[in-house]
Amino acid sequence: MVHLKGIRERVEAREESLSPYAVRSKLSRGRSELEEPCPIRTAFQRDRDRIIHAKAFRRLKHKTQVFMAPLGDHYVTRLTHTLEVAQVARTLSRALNLNEDLTEAVALGHDLGHTPFGHIGEEVLNELLPSGFRHNEQSLRVVDILEKEGRGLNLTWEVRDGILNHSKSGTYILGESWGPVGTLEGEVCKIADVVAYTNHDIGDAIRAGLITEEALPSSVHRLLGASSSARINALVSDIIDFSWAASGPDGGERTPVIGMSPSVQEVAEELRRFLFEQVYDRIARSQETERARTVVKSLWSFFMEHEEKLPEEYNCRRESVERRVADYIAGMTDQYALGLSGGLVSVE
Repeated sequence: MVHLKGIRERVEAREESLSPYAVRSKLSRGRSELEEPCPIRTAFQRDRDRIIHAKAFRRLKHKTQVFMAPLGDHYVTRLTHTLEVAQVARTLSRALNLNEDLTEAVALGHDLGHTPFGHIGEEVLNELLPSGFRHNEQSLRVVDILEKEGRGLNLTWEVRDGILNHSKSGTYILGESWGPVGTLEGEVCKIADVVAYTNHDIGDAIRAGLITEEALPSSVHRLLGASSSARINALVSDIIDFSWAASGPDGGERTPVIGMSPSVQEVAEELRRFLFEQVYDRIARSQETERARTVVKSLWSFFMEHEEKLPEEYNCRRESVERRVADYIAGMTDQYALGLSGGLVSVE
């Protein structure tokens, strides 16, 4: 191992040239359980690799983003969404001279706790679980508890914070979050999530015949462009310009911030409202959505009555049956949930 000596230290030394607002990996708040440093990778690079090798990460390829069980091969899945978020977030982080490794780790882990059937599955579990269910909190449970047969991934504080606080709520595209993000890298992932899903949801909705490119608000075409690539480029460029002006390397007395210019944010919010009216609300009223609700509820009812049928990895934990059933269902892929629900009689 002598030939590996100093590799991690050289990477950490290069991080000294980052923005004063960036997180240095050697100054991480650390892990719940102490570990010997890796001779090659920084703490955040190590976290990124652990997430990529997690079973929950692999399952994302068979989890719905918006459209459930689509027939085409080019609809976005939770995995392709995650990769798009990581790509946008890395571009932003690199341009703003932040820690790209931390940004990537948060982006790759942010949706590990998402349920089957997208936000529909999340809504149903939120109704059924007494303490409520939020996918960002579940993502943190995945990396803290559920992975590696209950041992978790033992990630750094900064990555865990970004995963927990990536989620948005409210009407506006940059509305209230579940909690304040502790790093600018985490803020970058939150806004990259918006850029990614807004644009790929347009493409999927057009592919499904729900809308046309021409039906988008005229302000979107005028300010952001008439194609997905143009819109992503416009949003990313605006975020860099706005954020750099507020939190560039000189800093001064200004408070660092990651955001959009007022004019672009206004158009982005108009686009989000359009998608809710023309796409998300229509999908919520569809037969496929009702079927997904029925599947999740039937799985919940069955395992609440037959907790002994839960896999051993869920039955061995000293938590309420509601919590263990929610963990099991949340980890399922769409296909697995559909198949298991259809075979409940034979399971009995």
